Amino acid sequence: MRPQILIIGGGFTGLTAALRLAQAGKYSITLTESSDRLGGLAAGFPLAGTWLEQTYHHLFLTDSAILNLVDELGLGPHLLWCDSSVGIFRDGRIHAFKTPLDLLRFSPCSFSGRLRTGLTAVYLKHRQDWRGLIRHGAHDWMARACGRSAMDSIWTPLLRGKFGDQFTAVSMAWLWARIHTRANSRGTGGEKLGYFRGGFNVITAALETELRRLGVAIQTGTVVEKFRPDRRAAVMAGREVPFDSCIFTGSSPALAALLPAEGDCGAYVRQLRSISYLGAICLVFTSEQKLGDIYWVNVNEPDAPFLVFIQQTNLVDPGFYGGRHVYYIGAYLPVNGPMFSLPDNELSRLWFDYLPKLFPRFDAAAVREKHIFRFRAAQHIVDTHYEEKIPDHRTPLPGVYLANFSQIFPEDRGVNFAVAEGEKIATQVQRELGGVNPSPA
Repeated sequence: MRPQILIIGGGFTGLTAALRLAQAGKYSITLTESSDRLGGLAAGFPLAGTWLEQTYHHLFLTDSAILNLVDELGLGPHLLWCDSSVGIFRDGRIHAFKTPLDLLRFSPCSFSGRLRTGLTAVYLKHRQDWRGLIRHGAHDWMARACGRSAMDSIWTPLLRGKFGDQFTAVSMAWLWARIHTRANSRGTGGEKLGYFRGGFNVITAALETELRRLGVAIQTGTVVEKFRPDRRAAVMAGREVPFDSCIFTGSSPALAALLPAEGDCGAYVRQLRSISYLGAICLVFTSEQKLGDIYWVNVNEPDAPFLVFIQQTNLVDPGFYGGRHVYYIGAYLPVNGPMFSLPDNELSRLWFDYLPKLFPRFDAAAVREKHIFRFRAAQHIVDTHYEEKIPDHRTPLPGVYLANFSQIFPEDRGVNFAVAEGEKIATQVQRELGGVNPSPA
């Protein structure tokens, strides 16, 4: 009888792990997903005659893991490389923030602050040793490098918007990775970002098709209730599902809730629970209105109720969406805070009421379609002691493995790292089951 592998979570990590293990041809594999759609944070939903991600997504030129997978699946013709544009909303207007010249023109920051910021970005682009930055707080390190004016107008609002009240604890190694990756994704003509005709759903659909062809059983709308350590089984919908190996790809708090808090698992559970998370909300809407010419706008005003405004149709053509313009508004929030639990109509009213500050012409009556998505464990807090918190892939529960974004420090969330993590855990599981490393067919 072939070894049975259970994969919990249908995001890109789970899908990739299932693909690599299925390609080995030696296992009976079941993949379960608690929601009704595969894709995780990149899960698509129907909008304007096509598919769009619940949260904004794109690829960088440096995203080798997912680009290799795209080629393997024959999806290269669907991939577009688009010119990116970035802005910062500060002091009542949107400032272009794409080129070194834009930085020099950024009037909310002092001239010396602009120069110091530019030099710091160049230094971080070329610095390879991120480990020497782990124990340094990003806020303090950047304050010393860039000065107070740059912190007030650029870095403090971004760090606070991303990490809330814990922003001063974030490791400089994390910020190095953000700046390093972004800077190295710039070609000679500026930054290029990748997107797909049909959205990231084309990858999810291709993976699902290939997994089913290879005999993987896929179950959506299936929640894991608990593990049975004595039986090497997981309980789902009141039924035991046995396994020889189980890969859990959900959040660390979700796994902690399924493991016994004492005995052999006690220390591991405490480690999982030591990682703090923020939730996230994305509001997606379509409109006949075109609001500016910039793809990605960081909202750096102190009173702003959200972090980022993204015009998807400034990255790809509105023709993708029947001629309508598509927008995201996004924020990271504590899940126990008042805004996270605001009813959808109140949240959209609050955010739409703020939008005329960015775009005086904005007309809420012109909104044609609106969707709100909430995620409870969207961003983990990567503090200066985070390396000590990273959980091992092998849990103390026999046969159970963890693979999620908490383990990819100093990198952050992203489909590229999800794919890389899926390949990594598939290799480990097959090795420990006594087989050779899985590889693409």
